Amino acid sequence: VKRDSVRNRMEGDGITYTEFSYVLLQAYDFAHLHATHGVTLQMGGSDQWGNIVSGVDLVRRLHAGTAFALTCPLLLKADGTKFGKSESGAVWLTADRTPPYQFHQFWLNATDADVIRFLKIFTFRTRVEIAELEEALAAAPGERAAQRALADDVTTLVHGAEACGRAKAIARALFTGDVRSLDAATLAEALPGMPSTAFAEAVPGETDIVEVLVATGLAQSRRQAREFLDNGSISVNGDRVGADRQLSQVDLLPGDVILLRRGKKQWHATLWNFVRIPGGSSGQAS
Repeated sequence: VKRDSVRNRMEGDGITYTEFSYVLLQAYDFAHLHATHGVTLQMGGSDQWGNIVSGVDLVRRLHAGTAFALTCPLLLKADGTKFGKSESGAVWLTADRTPPYQFHQFWLNATDADVIRFLKIFTFRTRVEIAELEEALAAAPGERAAQRALADDVTTLVHGAEACGRAKAIARALFTGDVRSLDAATLAEALPGMPSTAFAEAVPGETDIVEVLVATGLAQSRRQAREFLDNGSISVNGDRVGADRQLSQVDLLPGDVILLRRGKKQWHATLWNFVRIPGGSSGQAS
């Protein structure tokens, strides 16, 4: 199957050297692991079958050894795309690549078409429990009970109950605007997935929020920024503000961050280096 695929590509639009040599490199990798570490089994998705059995054959030819291939059906999302590190928006198991909050959000955002199948594959819930969640999804899709169950279960399985609790606390705070309730560690976990802008200009005193909105891209112009402020679309750390609002060190959350929000969902982290001056006044320094 793989040879036919390569032949078709070469006779059609062409094929890159990387694609052409991929089978050989993966086969040699299997043979090397067999010789140096005694590896006898390679597992992968069904799309890797040709690559893996090529490695099985190379192990036999080079080392007179016995090796095996084990594949499982390729996991596809409802839109036909697959899970994988090469796909855009890939989700990682390690917290340094995908923090628990983003990990939880990934599963929470599963589509209605995917969520029941994902519950069957990625969680240990019983058939009865999944059937109940499927009924709840059909009856009240807006409540997203199935998605919440999936996100909680998988996040707890991978990162632990405490990390799952923090992820839910972040989501709750961002939804309600009560970001001041987050401690320093939890707030820091929310920031990597949020657009951010650093401000380090050496300008003393308070900072005009209109200028900040334009600098962050939350508004395209000063006029638009004032319109957003006048109609109550802008909040600072969850509190709605007007056009006369100034930003200063009193607004800083842990980590010297001030969180701006436009509308209900568009959050932006602003990072500051305000100079602490005795007597309560403040300025900015680079």
